[in-house]
Amino acid sequence: MTKILIVEDEETIRKFEKINLEMEGFEVLEAASGEEGIDLAKNENPDIVLLDVMLPGIDGFEVCRQLRAMEREVGIIMVTAKNQDIDKIEGLEAGSDDYISKPFNPRELTLRIKSLERRLRNINEPSDDKVLEVGQFKLDKASRKFYKDGKEIDLTPTEYAVMVLFLENQREAISRDEILDRVWGEDFIGDSKIVDVNIRRLRTKIEADSSKPAYIKTVWGVGYIWEP
Repeated sequence: MTKILIVEDEETIRKFEKINLEMEGFEVLEAASGEEGIDLAKNENPDIVLLDVMLPGIDGFEVCRQLRAMEREVGIIMVTAKNQDIDKIEGLEAGSDDYISKPFNPRELTLRIKSLERRLRNINEPSDDKVLEVGQFKLDKASRKFYKDGKEIDLTPTEYAVMVLFLENQREAISRDEILDRVWGEDFIGDSKIVDVNIRRLRTKIEADSSKPAYIKTVWGVGYIWEP
């Protein structure tokens, strides 16, 4: 059973989310603050965290960053205010996998969670022991680790899946739609800008100068290409 942690300070919203998710067969944990959410994540190892941006104490962005620092392959969906694009972008840059805007209906929330659940399952499926080595980079599919010049670079599950796609298709221009289908799944119902934010995040981790990328290059009007 997939375990979901809801981090939401408004009790009525939290209870509403919990009831609907339990009706869909999920195990649900609750936290009313960012600090409580981090403690529960450490002790309960949820599969997915539904994380509100506006929280008492530390906000959702900082919670997201701390969850990613735990080096656990947890899925994170940020809950943002309607029409607050800056919150969506900041959440993705902090390491979230997806976002959903308030107010949302229970069906949309369930679809988002099940889509992320499938992506995480695909990423974590037993893989071949293939090691992909390209110049100074190495991706070990058995251990799911990525290295540059022998130093491990921490990647989120989504970033890891994007890197596998690039390294298995070097010098091939890959459209945003294809990246969405291959990494997020054909059933993903979010915004395609999520691809661009993940690419930007990857560039800051692997490029010497993310503003002048040498490896993950933009193909204008198409998408991106990995240049060895």
